[in-house]
This record gives sequence, structure tokens and C-alpha cells, in this order.
Amino acid sequence: MSVITKMLESHPAGPRAADPRLLAECLEACGECASVCNACADACLGEDMLGDLVTCIRTNLDCAQICAATAAVLSRTATTGPATAALLHACMAACAACAEECQQHASMHEHCRICAEACRRCLNACEKLLVSLG
Repeated sequence: MSVITKMLESHPAGPRAADPRLLAECLEACGECASVCNACADACLGEDMLGDLVTCIRTNLDCAQICAATAAVLSRTATTGPATAALLHACMAACAACAEECQQHASMHEHCRICAEACRRCLNACEKLLVSLG
């Protein structure tokens, strides 16, 4: 059992409206994606062809911040409603854009390949949670 799952289960408000397993998976994926996107942006800054990676860096940073905001909101007890759905949609869009951008550099930069995979995992986790929320 993950630390996030333990934390969700220990909350005094009791069970949430969201499927606890899907919520935990989404929280973990958002946190991982935020960290990986920040690390990828930093790695891009260290590359010789920095000028070719400006869009990638910006996309990484946007995705990292949106994933972090999504995780912050989802970690609270009220995980349903239009604001949550909108945030999940925004996170999915940011992850899709970042995965697409990083995939363009994946054959040259391992960090971009890893980042694209993390973004796709996060997108899928957000989508599953969104579907479960109705």
C-alpha cells in the first residue's frame, strides 16, 4: 500500500466520492509527472542544442506546474465537481502536449523519452479518474 493510499484512508472525513484506488493512482502519477517534467526541463538546459529545446522546456515547465496543482487539489477531501473535472482536463491536455513535444526528441535525449512516458501515464490516470467521477 502506498503512502498516498494510507493517507487517503486515514482521513477523518472517511471515504471520498472518488474511487480510492483511482484517486491514489492519479495523485501518484501527477506527483511523478511534475517531478519528471521539472527534471527534463533541467536536463534540456544542459544540452548543447539548447536553442532547439526551448519549446520543450516551456512545455515541461507548464506540465509540471499543472500536474502539481492537480495533485494539490485532488489531495483534498472534495474531489468531485466542475472545478475538479476542469483541472483534470487541463492536466490531461498539458500531459498530452508535453508527451508529444518530448517524443520528438526521444531518440536523441533519453530524458525526453522518460518524460514522454511519465506524461502518458499521468494522462491515462487522470482520464480513468475523470471517467470514474462521472
